[in-house]
Amino acid sequence: MRTADRRIALGLYRTGHTRHLLEGALELGVTDLDTAFNYHHFASHRTLAAIAGDLLPAFTISTKVGYFPDGHDFDPARLRAAVEQSARELGRTPDTVLLHNPESSVEGFACACTVLREMRDAGLCKNWGFSTWDPRRLLEAHWAIPRPDVVMVRAGLTVSAAILNAVDELVDRAEITELWGMAPFAGKADDSIWQTVDTSTFLLPGQQGGALQAGVATAFAIPKVTRLAVGTSVVEHLAEAVCGSRLEVSTERVTEYRALLRERATVSARALSRKER
Repeated sequence: MRTADRRIALGLYRTGHTRHLLEGALELGVTDLDTAFNYHHFASHRTLAAIAGDLLPAFTISTKVGYFPDGHDFDPARLRAAVEQSARELGRTPDTVLLHNPESSVEGFACACTVLREMRDAGLCKNWGFSTWDPRRLLEAHWAIPRPDVVMVRAGLTVSAAILNAVDELVDRAEITELWGMAPFAGKADDSIWQTVDTSTFLLPGQQGGALQAGVATAFAIPKVTRLAVGTSVVEHLAEAVCGSRLEVSTERVTEYRALLRERATVSARALSRKER
């Protein structure tokens, strides 16, 4: 994948909603915002419009629906109302609306996909899809869905072999052509492990980058995604992510890593099976 095909999105989960951050993102060339109906205590959209309504036209905005104050729900009427409310509060139509963690309501997944596609066709958003933290439960169910415009999954070195394998299967089963990534450091970019793991080993020779920059570059390849949502309230950290998106990763090293992950997962499964006997 060419670096020109990669985009960093400013993820607003547990991220401060400040005008300074949005202005800094635009200065860095980050023009994608990722939020959700329930973010910022169900006030993300209103807050964005209040602090930076004049800046929002410069961003491509993705949001998610499925969580409500009383829990997760894929009722079609509630989903439609949430999408309509999101547009009103933002003061514009979202570019992409995603079903939020459909693994939490598998029984309503197929119907919810159809409803979201109908809302796209009605002009309530430009693209539709779903965002899944763990797609394994989706693959356990028997469903037939319209092909989504985009799907968002976890990406990077913190993702297990089981989830990566499930993503691969999901891509084939749902005929996904646009895959986005999120949470390259599982929400813990300041964890000391990133100071001990040599993430630069995944970079092509002759490139230089810090641990977080190399980690971001690698997340674009595990699995292969075109956009990566990074959550931060610090403009300087966002700048590091942007730098990381411009680094080239060794395809051979990624292939070796995925093979090693699968081998370790197989060994662990066999050991567990023997123990259960």
